[in-house]
Amino acid sequence: MNKDLSSMTRSELEALKRQVEKAMVDVAEKDKKAALAAAEKAAAEHGFSLAEITGAAARKGKTGSKSSAPAKYRNPADSSQTWTGKGRQPAWFKQALANGTSPEAMEI
Repeated sequence: MNKDLSSMTRSELEALKRQVEKAMVDVAEKDKKAALAAAEKAAAEHGFSLAEITGAAARKGKTGSKSSAPAKYRNPADSSQTWTGKGRQPAWFKQALANGTSPEAMEI
């Protein structure tokens, strides 16, 4: 499309605007991925991971979950469910106890 903008209709201009906005988002994402790859490469050249340098691994526990304590118990019926042993007992833990499972049997 090699038209003069002043000769375009409103709907053509709006369509062009949407195309440009989408292209900008796509290019920004591509640039972000390239910058991340370059940063990871530079960190690796110095013997570190990018997470070690930025402290992302340490922060992940604080923002990625409610507790930074390691899990102590695992649900025998669903291994993706864990509990640190602190705070309220989750429903799956209470149910397992009611069904006769010992806490020691659920320890990780």
